[in-house]
Amino acid sequence: MAPLSWDLQLLNVCAALLLLLAFAMLSQRRIVTLVDLLALQGAVLCVATALVAWRTGKSHLYLSALLTLGLKVLFLPWLLRRLIRRLDVYWDTEPMANIGGTMLLGLLIVIFAFGLAQPISALANTSTKSTIGIAVAVTLLAFLTMITRKKAMSQIVGFLSMENGLFFAAMSATYGMPMVVELGVALDVLVAMLVLGVFFFQIRERFESLDLHHFESLKEEK
Repeated sequence: MAPLSWDLQLLNVCAALLLLLAFAMLSQRRIVTLVDLLALQGAVLCVATALVAWRTGKSHLYLSALLTLGLKVLFLPWLLRRLIRRLDVYWDTEPMANIGGTMLLGLLIVIFAFGLAQPISALANTSTKSTIGIAVAVTLLAFLTMITRKKAMSQIVGFLSMENGLFFAAMSATYGMPMVVELGVALDVLVAMLVLGVFFFQIRERFESLDLHHFESLKEEK
């Protein structure tokens, strides 16, 4: 077997870092640290996108890397930190599951993700197909992060991390989506964050908390 080139080795390192960051986010209860990990995940994704662009010569991936840097590393983390300060929400103090059980479930999800990705990797003809399993695992771990939290802010961070995993999966399987699709997705994420920012303030004003279990009281009032 021929040794991997330096760019593929570095890309595999980026994939491993994305997986480690997904586990770190799964175990983290401090919301500010969750946002910092999300920004770091975006930075690793930016480097991975630039590496694939350099290897394949696809110029639109350089634009994708710049878009990732501006939106996922700089703007969205800044916006989330601003919301955290304004809403005074720093901890997700009541997780729906304990950390040990959640991490064990995360390990099982990684095993499942690699098994699920095997047929996709067999069909893909890209040089980055070996990272598809990690991309699927990152996506599923982000989903697990989202559903095991009660704070709305933590769930939004999980959603954004899941979007990072989906983008990395698309890049690993097909060298990325068309640029118009990526711009559309970025615009959707940006608009969703602005709308959710207003939504968070409305929840806080109504319930004096961002715990989503308070919505159960709305059912009881009907």
